[in-house]
Amino acid sequence: MQNKNYLVVGGTSGIGLEMVKQLVEVGAKVFVLSRTNKNLENFSNVEHIEGDVTQDDLNVEGLPDRLEGIAYCPGSINLKSFRSLKAAQFQNDLEVNLLGAVRVLHATQNRLKKGEKPAVVLFSTVAVRQGMPFHASIAAAKGAVEGLTRSLAAEWAPKVRVNCIAPSLTQTPLAERILSSPDKIEASANRHPLKKIGDAEEIASLALFLLSGKASWITGQVIGADGGLSTLRV
Repeated sequence: MQNKNYLVVGGTSGIGLEMVKQLVEVGAKVFVLSRTNKNLENFSNVEHIEGDVTQDDLNVEGLPDRLEGIAYCPGSINLKSFRSLKAAQFQNDLEVNLLGAVRVLHATQNRLKKGEKPAVVLFSTVAVRQGMPFHASIAAAKGAVEGLTRSLAAEWAPKVRVNCIAPSLTQTPLAERILSSPDKIEASANRHPLKKIGDAEEIASLALFLLSGKASWITGQVIGADGGLSTLRV
């Protein structure tokens, strides 16, 4: 990964920021596409590209001609009863989670296909595989992301690998409201067979593995990083 170009979309907080840190540590050249450059000021070998993935006129002119990997990290946590959800809220979750990824991949696919062993990592949620109340909107949007993962992996093989990570609740700024006290953290941890919540550094490490040549025989997969929640009953 050293001296190669990687794009991290939404790389200013949470898992995306951890990915930026780890990519810099292995000597990669990192480009971060986000609305602000928050938390990026002290990094060397990182360039910020201002952009909003919910807008159709996404500008990627600041990117190099060749990319070795893309990680699309923007997401949402919209936990409401189906009765209270409006169609506009489903649309908003689709914009952030699915259509934003579509816009980025449309805009960068030529650069990506020029890479030596290019790869894409997208993000889903455990709530797609494990039905949960109050997750209708986000699970629907992330379910679409999983479908996009498999379809693109087939269409872009053998040149570009495409995989998806489906975490459970992870300690990130996005989850602050849900994990706002020690009691809430403990309760959330106890729902998982491994009795802990997700760690952004661990999820980022998995994403880097999937982007790297060490994962050269892995594509079209949705990989659960969920403390066993989707598959185990203990």
